[in-house]
Amino acid sequence: MLWPLLVSSVKPYWRLLVGVIVFQFAQAMVNLYLPTLNADIIDKGVAVGDTGYIWRMGGWMLLLSFVGIACTITAVYFGAKIAMRVGRDLRGDIFGRVGTFSEAEVQRFGAPSLITRTSNDVQQVQMLVLMTCTLLMTTPFTLIGGIILALEQDVELSWIMAVAIPLLLVIVSLIVWRMVPHFRRMQVRIDGINRVLREQLTGIRVVRAFVREHVEEERFGDANDLVTESALKAGRLMAAMFPLVLLVVNISSAAVIWFGGYRIDAGEMQVGALTAFLSYLIQILFSVLMATFLFVLVPRAAVSADRIGEVLSTRSTVTVDDAAVEVPSTGEVVFEDVTFTYPGAEQPVLAGISFTARRGTTTAIIGSTGAGKSTLVNLIPRLYDATGGTVRVGGVDVRDADLESLWTRIGVVPQRPYLFAGTVASNLRYGREEATDDELWEALAIAQGEDFVRAMPERLDTPVAQGGTTVSGGQRQRLSIARALVRRPDILVFDDSFSALDTATDARLRAALDRDVTDATVIVVAQRVSSIVDADQILVMEDGRIVDRGTHAELLETSPTYQEIVSTQLRAEEVAG
Repeated sequence: MLWPLLVSSVKPYWRLLVGVIVFQFAQAMVNLYLPTLNADIIDKGVAVGDTGYIWRMGGWMLLLSFVGIACTITAVYFGAKIAMRVGRDLRGDIFGRVGTFSEAEVQRFGAPSLITRTSNDVQQVQMLVLMTCTLLMTTPFTLIGGIILALEQDVELSWIMAVAIPLLLVIVSLIVWRMVPHFRRMQVRIDGINRVLREQLTGIRVVRAFVREHVEEERFGDANDLVTESALKAGRLMAAMFPLVLLVVNISSAAVIWFGGYRIDAGEMQVGALTAFLSYLIQILFSVLMATFLFVLVPRAAVSADRIGEVLSTRSTVTVDDAAVEVPSTGEVVFEDVTFTYPGAEQPVLAGISFTARRGTTTAIIGSTGAGKSTLVNLIPRLYDATGGTVRVGGVDVRDADLESLWTRIGVVPQRPYLFAGTVASNLRYGREEATDDELWEALAIAQGEDFVRAMPERLDTPVAQGGTTVSGGQRQRLSIARALVRRPDILVFDDSFSALDTATDARLRAALDRDVTDATVIVVAQRVSSIVDADQILVMEDGRIVDRGTHAELLETSPTYQEIVSTQLRAEEVAG
């Protein structure tokens, strides 16, 4: 997966890549020419005492050195631009692909893994591109050119290169082969440490409330130790690579001097030629040494590329046809014998769900925890696809609907409200960007949030921290409700959205909705019976099925399940009172 990913990522920047190749080639040719000049200075200048020749050739070498430096700087600049742009593109591609995922794909990968793939994994591939452009590009030029020029100096010593170069390649290949499994485990374990850290930061209040800091420290320590273990094993192999490479380089240099000395003594070789041959051998071996830096990166980058490719090749289970249908603004929601089973589950979460919710009415859903209430409402905006039956919005099967059109018709207030970093106004306008301040205040008034927002120092411009941590749970919930109201949707879905509100605020909010939101289809998932007594129809769910339906008064007479829920809550209120 690594090379196809690199080719597709670098292809848009082929002009910069050509520039890297040209300047790296020029730099390699300059570096290869310098030992030949040095040999000439020794043999034709120093040996015969020609000082003028030494100055002329020395000046020429200095000029070429500056040219080589300029080529190197330019090549590194172009290579860095390619690497940074590849990283930018990959992060954008991953983010865009994750944005198309349904809840099923997001849960399959998990948030910690997706974060690691977007950051650490992309960084590994980006670093490989950078090192390829700055180090690897010169290796073939130096290797081939160095061998040719070394043979021009002396053929008899070439057997040293024939032994040293394959020996280096064997050493590097064996060590890299051993490192691959450790890098693969390391990336997976980084996912684990991200997961633990996210849980601890998100649940810090729970951790402190139950005095579990020491337990969380142990969990983080265990995850950290696993990453450290993999890093140490890979690091030991990496640490062994460079001494072995340097050992080969130094033994080869000693061999050249040893056997070259005999050839000079026999009059078969000049001192300058020996110096040039040694320079070329060192350049060749050090180019292989520099390439080992790349070989160290390749295994980890290959693992990261596989993980990135896994995300990019995953298609959402929620797909849209080219012939997608625009959803009309009738506000009608129809479930026809709907069944839903989570991937890999043996039993369906929902079975035989059928009901109709019409514009201007309120449909309430109540039942015990795990009855499938939230799963049911998640099928309306098509966060999941029903595994059986049909969900229709505005008379259109949601599987045939244009998703943008579908989502435009729906306003969802989730069970766990989330606010983005910004201001109160920016969060409310998340529902509709063009909403005016008056419309924001109107939505806040209905959501019973106007009073506390007006009491804030900067009112609508008051900063809100990521996740809404600067406001209370009830305030966060009311801002989330106001955000959905700003959207002015045809269908309003409240997924247990009133649970964080006190009874009095809940009553005022429901009265405001009945008074001011009369043209929308309202679907309410609730735990409290008091939140749904005025609903036009109440669906009582148990074990993923609708066991009873009707108004509050009808269900009190006909539904044992509903009667039990009501009596339980009444007894709880009496005890609390």
